[in-house]
Amino acid sequence: MADRLLLIEDESLLGTELARHFRRGGWEVVLAPDLATARRALFDEELAPLVVVSDMQLPDGNALDLLGEVRERSGGGEWIFLTGFGTVADSVRALRLGAYDFLEKPCDQKRLDLVIAGAARSARAQRQLDEQAQQQHRSYSIDAFAGRSTAASGVRTVLRKLSQVPFSALVIGGETGTGKGLATRILHYSGRRAAGPLIEINCAALPRELLESELFGHEAGAFTGARKRHRGLIEQASGGTLFLDEIGELELDLQAKLLKVIEDQRLRPLGAESEVVVDVQLIAASNRDLPGHVRDGTFREDLYHRLSVFGLALPALRERLDDLEDLVPAIIAEYNARSGKQVRIIPDPVWAALRAHDWPGNVRELRNVIERCVLFADTEVFPLQWLQLHSQAAAVPAAATASAVEPAAGERLTIPLDGSMSLEDMDRHVVATALARSHNNLSAAARMLGTTRQTLRYRVKKYGIAVKDAAGGDS
Repeated sequence: MADRLLLIEDESLLGTELARHFRRGGWEVVLAPDLATARRALFDEELAPLVVVSDMQLPDGNALDLLGEVRERSGGGEWIFLTGFGTVADSVRALRLGAYDFLEKPCDQKRLDLVIAGAARSARAQRQLDEQAQQQHRSYSIDAFAGRSTAASGVRTVLRKLSQVPFSALVIGGETGTGKGLATRILHYSGRRAAGPLIEINCAALPRELLESELFGHEAGAFTGARKRHRGLIEQASGGTLFLDEIGELELDLQAKLLKVIEDQRLRPLGAESEVVVDVQLIAASNRDLPGHVRDGTFREDLYHRLSVFGLALPALRERLDDLEDLVPAIIAEYNARSGKQVRIIPDPVWAALRAHDWPGNVRELRNVIERCVLFADTEVFPLQWLQLHSQAAAVPAAATASAVEPAAGERLTIPLDGSMSLEDMDRHVVATALARSHNNLSAAARMLGTTRQTLRYRVKKYGIAVKDAAGGDS
């Protein structure tokens, strides 16, 4: 199908010649002799042209007024104006309204063709961006937080209310894998900042020195290796949303700088002489007890209260097992599409095993389990043997009798003491398990084991465990 070009020209001969020329170039041309005809084509017939080439002054008005109406209705397409007596005021207004170019008559045909070709490329790119944004809106609607349980319904109610108000800061709490990232994307793409950027960063994934530069940016020469200016993630998120996952990992001095940004809506990059104004909606998440960190002095109380304008606590999957009936088929369908499988039948024993499991990793663990089963499925039947949930379930009673204070489900680790594993094998198993549970993040795994990253890196190298370091290199 040919791309559409709307030509608005009141000079009959010129309009006919231009229309014939553009049709030879492969365009589907609609010729309008005045603004009324063009307005009907754009608004009543929903023409949606890729490019509009228009005379500036027409018998029934100024074409800039029509462009203004199109922009007010969020209409797309690139506009090119041709005029024999344009003014500076008209050219300035055209650029403010988003016109692609402003050319004086008579215009060389080759030059006009080049300008139209550039406008077409720009319009196609913008359409692609708009389509991607619409896809994001559909993917992250309020209903994307699936589930029929009372807990899931309550979360959707809060998300719906939050998406309708211009909040400045929000804290999302909940265990790891409960969907804090999903809730953030729902709030962004369903809210008033959907057209702006969504910038996400895991505060536990970067060392303190790199994290400060990534968040606040730096000027050229601010430190060794800073060869050019770097816009920080906060500045990049201006006009949109900044998601800080694991905010409890921020050092106290960075917490103070972040608080100032939230309060003043401005920041000073490293090495900069002046501040940069930003407009950011901040969403913070943590699976830790932030009020407890406030009490023990490892998290600033003023920052916590500033972030807690609104709070959203996401329930663990074991607290909403009824939602499995909605989550499991949806996740299976997703991985069917990715892998070309046709898994459709879920036997009763599979449902029983899924409901009996404690799900310490919550929805993230559920997704991993389903992905494995779908990839290994040979038929339309969901394979029970690849669930492999028995070892986790068996660990629950053993852990319950091991201590009067039962650890959280995600912190349990069962090691056989029947002689089947040597001490070195046990050590390797502990290190590998900690890395797996922290998604191969050395810093997080070291905190989990109560050791330093250097000590953990030594053991990783000793046992030949392949893992990505926090800085991005292999260890």
